[in-house]
Amino acid sequence: MLQAVSAGAYADGALERELGKVQLAPLDRALATELAYGAIRQRRLLDAWLDQLGKVPAERQPPKLRWLLHLGLYQLIASDRVPASAAVSTTVELAKRGGLARLAPVANGMLRAFLRRRDAGDTLPLPPEAAADPAVSLGVRYSLPDWLTGNLLQWLPPERAEAFAQACNTPPGLDLRVNRLRSSPAEVQAALAAAGVEARPIEGVPQGLTLLGRSGDLSRLPGFSEGHWCVQDRAAQRIAPLVDPQPGERILDACAAPGGKSTHLAELMGDQGTVLALDRGEARLRRVSRNAERLGLDCIDVRHGDATTWANQQPELLGQVDRILVDAPCSGLGTLARHADARWRIDPAAIDELVLLQRQLLDGLLPLLKPQGRLVYATCTVHPRENQELIHALLEDQPQLQLIESWQLWPGEVDGGGDGFFAAVLRRQA
Repeated sequence: MLQAVSAGAYADGALERELGKVQLAPLDRALATELAYGAIRQRRLLDAWLDQLGKVPAERQPPKLRWLLHLGLYQLIASDRVPASAAVSTTVELAKRGGLARLAPVANGMLRAFLRRRDAGDTLPLPPEAAADPAVSLGVRYSLPDWLTGNLLQWLPPERAEAFAQACNTPPGLDLRVNRLRSSPAEVQAALAAAGVEARPIEGVPQGLTLLGRSGDLSRLPGFSEGHWCVQDRAAQRIAPLVDPQPGERILDACAAPGGKSTHLAELMGDQGTVLALDRGEARLRRVSRNAERLGLDCIDVRHGDATTWANQQPELLGQVDRILVDAPCSGLGTLARHADARWRIDPAAIDELVLLQRQLLDGLLPLLKPQGRLVYATCTVHPRENQELIHALLEDQPQLQLIESWQLWPGEVDGGGDGFFAAVLRRQA
């Protein structure tokens, strides 16, 4: 999996492909996931250790050895489930079995050197440039790119930037949203407890539960097939209520797939009215339909199309939509803990293109909104250009819009967890 990601594959897809080739018990599957995602998240920190431990810099190591050493080092640094001796011996054995037999002593020596330094209480000596640049120091310690840490230190006080960086390396919890039309949080919690799975309510999220410990195959948990709940991050659960959908209304979810917020809207309006679930990805739209069917929701009308130009193709809907949700494509900086490889994929230069697309979505959809209609703009990023600055520019150019409220959630701010999210609630004045 690590080799596939280094060659350009996405981490979640690569992991699923590899797990699909083997039969692992649930605990082993969870461990494999933890090690794979952890080694990717911590790539910069692990490389910094390799630079200290070896004679050859990490970037000049044979790639296969580099990723193998990452796997071994990550277990020694961050995993409490693998004894140190096992982490070292399995790394050496994998080197021998993987065509790196002549380098197996190198792997053994570097990992044992790390253990000696750890046992002596040594910490990672930071590179010289880190002493002069807080952004480099933060980036190495929390395995983040310098462009991001530099921005964080401009946006936030140092202690909050540190908290953000730490949240990016904390594996996210598993949150459920209870379908209020079929069950209640208390009923779902009791059913899960009867199956040996502990869950607790999420403060400030009325339909939310978070699972504690390992839960195995979610589709086998009580209530899944009956549509009593779905998986949705606690911060994401705060977006659909801002739309305030009412029974009988016509709601547009403009970037709907895979359907978490569309189904939430349908639940909030009692499955009465219409939720137009629009997306330009046909395969992803099929997931919206499957999710709606499992949850027993009939008011969702799946539509395929490009939201930036959809108003031109639907003249009958001009000024006829009660409420619009624009959960816009974004840089995803609020979800780095969830997407292990995202920090290494995001190109800061791409922010310009994202801001342009986000503005095109808003300008293209506004003609559909009724007078006094409500539009909610949301992203799962923390970049001001995609959030506060974009909304400020929109309000200057669209005087008929009124800002009702806006907020920025940083990772970990919803009952101690959750992704980072931005939301702005706008009303179109008559």
